[in-house]
Order: sequence, then structure tokens, then C-alpha cells
Amino acid sequence: MINRFYLENYLSFEKIDLEFDKGLVVFTGPSGAGKSVLMSSILSLFGTTDSNARLSEIVLEDLNIEDENFGIENDDEIIIKQTTAAKTRYLLNNQTISKKNLKIFTSSFSKHMHLKDITDFDSRKIVKFLDFLTTLKNKDYQNILNEFSSKYDEYKVLKDRLQKISQDEKELDDLIEYTKFEIDKISKIDPKVDEYDELKELKSNLSKKDKFDDIFSEIQPMLNETHKISNALQLLDVDCSFFDDAVSEANNHFEKFQDSVSDQEDMDIESVLTRIEDLSSLNKKFGGIQEALDYKKAKEIELEGYENISFEKAILEKNVKKTSLEIETLASKISQIRKENIVYLEEKVNEYLEYLYLENLTISITEQSLDDTGIDEIVFTLNDTALNKISSGEFNRLRLALLTARSFYEIDTNGILFLDEIDANLSGKESESIAKVLAQLSKSYQIFAISHQPQLSATAHHHFMVKKVDNKSTVKLLNKEERVDEIARMISGENITNEALEFARKLL
Repeated sequence: MINRFYLENYLSFEKIDLEFDKGLVVFTGPSGAGKSVLMSSILSLFGTTDSNARLSEIVLEDLNIEDENFGIENDDEIIIKQTTAAKTRYLLNNQTISKKNLKIFTSSFSKHMHLKDITDFDSRKIVKFLDFLTTLKNKDYQNILNEFSSKYDEYKVLKDRLQKISQDEKELDDLIEYTKFEIDKISKIDPKVDEYDELKELKSNLSKKDKFDDIFSEIQPMLNETHKISNALQLLDVDCSFFDDAVSEANNHFEKFQDSVSDQEDMDIESVLTRIEDLSSLNKKFGGIQEALDYKKAKEIELEGYENISFEKAILEKNVKKTSLEIETLASKISQIRKENIVYLEEKVNEYLEYLYLENLTISITEQSLDDTGIDEIVFTLNDTALNKISSGEFNRLRLALLTARSFYEIDTNGILFLDEIDANLSGKESESIAKVLAQLSKSYQIFAISHQPQLSATAHHHFMVKKVDNKSTVKLLNKEERVDEIARMISGENITNEALEFARKLL
């Protein structure tokens, strides 16, 4: 639940610091006082609305949730903060969090019910809840769901593969021709790893040969006379070994070079250059010779697969048909169990609809195309009328009844519920029925609502009044006598009558 809310510098609010408790929390006050602004600023800390408050903060407790990413353990106090200095930032326990992730985090324990949201009746959502409800009554049902889910995943993989093969089969001739072309292109070159570097070195040596021959012919006479230099050094009693070693090493390099090019004298330099160019093209396209060879191998495997495609398609078709039959059998079994258990949800919703002066809700299951939830579509009708044809007041009360029924089964923590215009444009009798159901619902949720009617305001466990004076809004928790005055104002207007005061006391 929300334990504390702090707001600073937001529109007509300069600073407010409110403490809340469990149960139904109602905000009332004259039109334009700032009730919607206040509710919006609280909702912004749940990531569902926007607020430009300089600073806002809520403290949450008793949520019984854990989140390793933010170091949150059971019974930990949780603080959510929003600031708008240079830009809007959200903090969860002093760690930055995006608005999107904040909404995901808070959705596990909070719900905002507003007129434009019709997703509560989304068939997939109801199916998911119905499965949850059925599992509570039938422990083996979860095993059936798990088996269906596993088989459906397997079916999807097989069907996607079959679809790809069928598509490939239509383009098979082109694919085979293209794949063979890619393989032949590399096979004709027949590259060897490290060959490119060796040929580059060969090209370099061949380009040096003519220049070396010219220079060597000039120094050959000098090399033939080097013994005279050695003799001269010996006459001077100088150790000539250094000179002999240098001459010997130079001769070794000359001979090594001559030996290397002598084997290549008959080589066609043009063919070498062509070979280098071919290998260079593979390097540029694939990033290296080894990569080109790997690509060729992959294409050979792919070609083999194309050649076996008819056989593989026949096997896949057989497996798809077999798995499809298994899924249909499981889906039918699941559907039957759902039909047996949907009556419990229908009875529970109708139980609360009686309080709301509505009746004859029917929740039925019709067959739809198979998907990951099965073959069931949930359909709601109120007095044989489709939901899209009932009034907004009826629709709102029906949503409240569904929410209350669901909370009876699934809420085991202190959830938080925000209600938008829940009792607007209702008669006193209808407003009183809303108040009764919210009183029941407040056992599972901490509920925040803006009230337009005295009945709901009188039912609230905590009644706050929003007031604006000189364009400055304030919020005050009302005591019993102050509540009498505020409810009387809601009944008779600004000129409060004795009859309104008496009726307000009676309501309280």
C-alpha cells in the first residue's frame, strides 16, 4: 500500500505531504480544486501518466514482492521518486529507472481502472485468469496446460520449418542454380590457405631479379678479389675473421636469392599475377581464404539439403499432422475443463452485480482458431446484450464486479487500485451500490478514488478534501464533523441546508 505521498511545485499545488492507510481513500472537493491533478501526480509515480512536478515521491510498504534487480526483498519499504530538473527522471529506491520499466514493475501490484480501458474483458486475459482459477480447483490441470504449451511450441517450430521448405521448394531451381554458382566460383579458383601470402612474396622476388642481376654483375669482380683484403689485414697482424664472416654472409644471401628465383625462371609471371588477382577477390569478398573455404562448405551442405528437400518435406508434413492432432485433442480437453469451471467466475461476478443493480451476466466460451491459448474465446453478454451495446454506466459497474470477483481469488497481497470517474453520472441508488462493492474490494486493495457522490464519500475509510484558494490548492484529511459538512455540500451545493447535514450524518 501507499504509506506516504509528497508533492512539490506542481501546477496549483505548492507542497503537500500526505499519509495514507489501508482501505478506501476518497478525494472530494469543488470542481477545479485540483482533484484530477492530485490523482494524476500520484499515478505518474506508477508510470501510467505524466507529471511535471519539480519533485514527487511515494513510500510503499506491505507489498510482499521481491526484485533482485533493485535489491528489494519481502517486507522492504519501497520509495519511488520523480524529479524534473533538466529532464524528468524516475528513481526506484535511489536507482534510476525508465518510465516503461517503472510501469512494468508497479503493474504487479497496482491497477488503474479508467473509462477508456476495455482490456479487462480481453478474451486472452480472461482465459489466463480462468486457467488460474481452474488450477486452484484442479491441481492436475496445470500439467495438461504445460503439455499443451510444450506441444504447441513444437508444432509452431515444425510448421514454420515446413512453411520455409514449401517456400524454398517454389524457388528450388533458382536456389540450386545460385548455390552451385557460388560453389563453382570458389572451386574454380581452388584456393589454398596461406597461398596468397606466398604468391605475393614470389611476385616481390621476381620483380627484384632483373635489378639484382645488374648489380651483381658489377660487384662480382670485387667478390672475387676479397682474399686480397684478407691477406692485407693479416700482414698488419689484424684478425681478418670479421671481414671473412661478413663476405661469407653476403655470399650466402646472394646464393639463397639466386636459388629461390632459379626455380621460378620458367614461371609465367602473367599467370602468377592472375592467380594473385583471383585470390585477392576472394579476400575482399569473404575476408580471407579460410572464410571463403568455410562459405563453400556451408553452401555444399545447403545444396545437399535442397537435394533432400522433398524427402524432408514429406517427413515434416507427417510430423505436423501428428502434432496438430495431439494439440487439437489437448485443446478440446482444456476447453471442456474451462467450460466446467467458467460457471464459478460467472456466479461470482453475478453475485457482485446484484449489489450493483445489474443481473443476468452470461460468460460463454465459443470456438476460435487454434492459438497458444487453445481454441476458446470468452464472450460476455449482459441481459443478452453484447458489451459494446450496453451503457457506459453499466459497463463501468460490470468491470467493477469482474475486478472484485477476480480479487476474491487472486489477490493475496495488498494491491493498489486507482479508480477514474467510478461514480460519475450515477443515481444515488447506483452510487450506493458502487460504495458497497468498493467496501468489499477494499479488503484486497488499497483503493484511491475521486468521488462525485455522497454515498461513496461516506463509505470511505479515509476522506480527503481538495480545496483551492487564490489559485493555490491544498489537501486535508477530514475528521468526522468536517466530513459531515463536505458530504452535505455534495448533497445541497455551497448553501448547505439542515436537511443535507442530517442526511450526511445518516450516510456516515
